Amino acid sequence: MIETTVNFLNALLWGKLLVYGLVGAGLYFTIRLAFIQLTHFKHSGEIMLKSRQGGGRSGLSSFQVFCTSMAARVGAGNMAGVAVAITAAGPGAVFWMWLIAILGMATAMVESTLAQVYKVRDQDGQYRGGPSYYMEKGLGQRWMGILFSIFLIIAFGLVFNAVQANTITGAMTQVFNLDATYVGIAIVILSAFVIMGGLNKVAKVSEIVVPIMAIAYILIAFVVVAMNIEKLPDVFMLVIKSAFGLQEAVAGGVAYTIAQAMQAGIARGLFSNEAGMGSAANVAASASPNPNHPASQGFVQMMGVFVDTIVICTATAAIILLAGDLGSDGDGIKLTIEALTQHVGPWGGGFVALAILLFCFTSIIANYSYAETNVMYLSGNSKKALPIFRVCVLGMVMFGAVAKIGLVWNLADVSMGLMATVNIIALLLLSGLAIRVINDYRQQLKSGETPTFDASKFPELSNLEGGIWTSKTVEEEAKAQAKAEAKAEAAGA
Repeated sequence: MIETTVNFLNALLWGKLLVYGLVGAGLYFTIRLAFIQLTHFKHSGEIMLKSRQGGGRSGLSSFQVFCTSMAARVGAGNMAGVAVAITAAGPGAVFWMWLIAILGMATAMVESTLAQVYKVRDQDGQYRGGPSYYMEKGLGQRWMGILFSIFLIIAFGLVFNAVQANTITGAMTQVFNLDATYVGIAIVILSAFVIMGGLNKVAKVSEIVVPIMAIAYILIAFVVVAMNIEKLPDVFMLVIKSAFGLQEAVAGGVAYTIAQAMQAGIARGLFSNEAGMGSAANVAASASPNPNHPASQGFVQMMGVFVDTIVICTATAAIILLAGDLGSDGDGIKLTIEALTQHVGPWGGGFVALAILLFCFTSIIANYSYAETNVMYLSGNSKKALPIFRVCVLGMVMFGAVAKIGLVWNLADVSMGLMATVNIIALLLLSGLAIRVINDYRQQLKSGETPTFDASKFPELSNLEGGIWTSKTVEEEAKAQAKAEAKAEAAGA
């Protein structure tokens, strides 16, 4: 009964609603922002390079936020999810993952900018925000914010963490023949150690682990591509032909349709890069951006989508497709392990297992941070409910460690789809303000100024709670950032 209901909802959400909704929203924002993901790609990179600077008394640095969002993005979706998409719908799914990432960069720009505009301070002075906050404060629809929060807590706090734990145990049992129960207990203990420290501890751990694990994985993918460079043109053409139904038979004689490739690619692409889902916007609101303007964090989050899908997911796809037809029983992580082992030998399986451990563990703690913000929203920014919620999160991690992969992935798709549906509606309704805020940043940048945000230019923000973007507060944060930059320069000298 549960499985039938889940399959029905998935077919409705991913077969119809979200395929059009995500692509349509991405196209709309891309056109309205004049292809900002292309015209300002270099600027996004420049913002990223100096994103360690900043971080005021109320917020994290943009780099910490970037790493936390990447910790959530880079996980099972990048390694197991890509394999699942290729198995279910053929190599063409990779093309649709690329497309949704490029369009999703514009969507991520909009949702992260709105998260910054409507952020508030919690009882400890920490910035909090995200879709629930801009739904309530921007649209005046608290019921909508409550609905989104519930979906996000179910998706990220519970179901997605079960997916990540499931992927870790799958890798560990296959490569090292470890008992899934003991692996699950170890994950629970490690997760508890970090999440009990809250958002700041999650950010500090992510800032250390994420760059190391991402660079190592990308390097091994480059090695695989170099070893198989003569096959690369054929593999690329296979992806393109399969995406448009031009490949009559692939993967052992199974023909795939365009619809299959689109559905699998978009679903797995969104699961990986989260653009339009509203999840990364929760941590984007926690930053004190540099320059001190809401759109600044939008550029950082836009780059996160690019790195996640165009770089890391493509790395996994290359490893799998260059290995040829390996066959599959539907278990994504097993396919990835078998592919890398074929390329580099037995140690490849150990490398994937270690990468999975790091990727998925950091996803668990980052997913928790997203859910924490929404628990705070539902409780009126009170922390009283957090201890109980943390126990529930750890319980789902343990459940995921011993659950069957198919049902867990399908549950993840449903909860993610419901979240994305609510968020896309809010983004479209608030798109006018978001685009004007982003254009304000671009106009100042074009004039050679360092962009700063003046809320008085936007009448609808005149009663913004907390006065975070008032002139006085902006000036205080600018001084804090200047002090942080001077300290960083002194340390470098």
